[in-house]
Amino acid sequence: MALTSYRRLVWRHLPIMIFGILAGYIVGCNKPAVRQTLSFKHIFSRTPQQTVIDADINKYEPNGVKPVKAALVALVRNSDLFGLRSTIRQIEDRFNARHNYPYIFVNDVEFTEEFKRGVRDLTQAHVHFGILDEESWKVPEWINRERYEHVKSTAQYPHGEKDSYRKMCRFQSGYLHRHPLLADLDFYWRIEPDVEYYCDMNYNPFVFMQQNGLKYGWNIAMPEFMATIPTLWNTTVQFVAEHSELLASDSLWPWLLDEHGNYNGCHFWSNFEIVDLSFYRSAVYQAFFDYLDCAGGFFYERWGDAPVHSIAAALFLNASQVHYFDDIGYFHPSVLTCPQDARTKGTCVCDSNKSFVQDGMCTVRFLEVKQSIVNHNATEPVRLGP
Repeated sequence: MALTSYRRLVWRHLPIMIFGILAGYIVGCNKPAVRQTLSFKHIFSRTPQQTVIDADINKYEPNGVKPVKAALVALVRNSDLFGLRSTIRQIEDRFNARHNYPYIFVNDVEFTEEFKRGVRDLTQAHVHFGILDEESWKVPEWINRERYEHVKSTAQYPHGEKDSYRKMCRFQSGYLHRHPLLADLDFYWRIEPDVEYYCDMNYNPFVFMQQNGLKYGWNIAMPEFMATIPTLWNTTVQFVAEHSELLASDSLWPWLLDEHGNYNGCHFWSNFEIVDLSFYRSAVYQAFFDYLDCAGGFFYERWGDAPVHSIAAALFLNASQVHYFDDIGYFHPSVLTCPQDARTKGTCVCDSNKSFVQDGMCTVRFLEVKQSIVNHNATEPVRLGP
């Protein structure tokens, strides 16, 4: 975004910023990363890290040393076993039976032996099970309980009455990538129960992302249900006003705005995301999450991890580091994305006539914004797939 456009946006929201700061919007939160002015400037290199790929298939044995340290990861419950088995069966058939990347599953209670057996029966890959600590799965002490209970009792949106859903959104936003089981990973592919994968993957998306300097991969983008995030954007604007030096030089900020310069709610559905974990572990992302966490919107509203991840990727990554996996046919209950012409050719089995998200406002807007940014800085066309 041009500097003049940025200044215009900040000027438009200046009363909100001043009010938020003076009113002590985050009073009561003791996170040091938010209470002090950040003194760093976070920059991601756009130079792809080269990975040597050889023909030695042994590296993809369950105990082989993979070319990229990665895993398939999910936060799930014991009751999700059947839906998760369906997901794993498809991922194994489409991709992982040839690669044997490990699975990592975490839960707020211990997994049952039935669950562990039911998962391990489907794969030769290593499977790890973990439990969440109290800090990552709680209502923080700075949340006003009376206000929170009133919000839950009057919410008019899905899951508005649930503690667990809000804890889940907070955990996925700020704690999943910090779980000890993920400590040695460079990338993760987030999976969920009851989803479908329609396409054979004849390449390794982890290697593809690493070799091309990509940090965030997605394949469904839609507007958020705005009733769940009424103050998320204003809180983000406050953070940016205080730490504008953290914005990426070629960010996707314009993707988040409509033609009038207002927040449009566009976000990537995080039930499918492939991420270079150095992004979520970065100081800038942690500071952003802490700021949002202290604002209380995960509980006073119902901020989801999808808009949080999406806003962060759009602001703090360069456009060239965010990738649209349009070649991966995928279904999450109620929404299908399917490559064009999949009805009649290729290795995908899905009905592209029923897939509408590719032509939706958020996807089209992303492609337009990324194309304009990348083309402005290079002669190479935007790469939509390997």
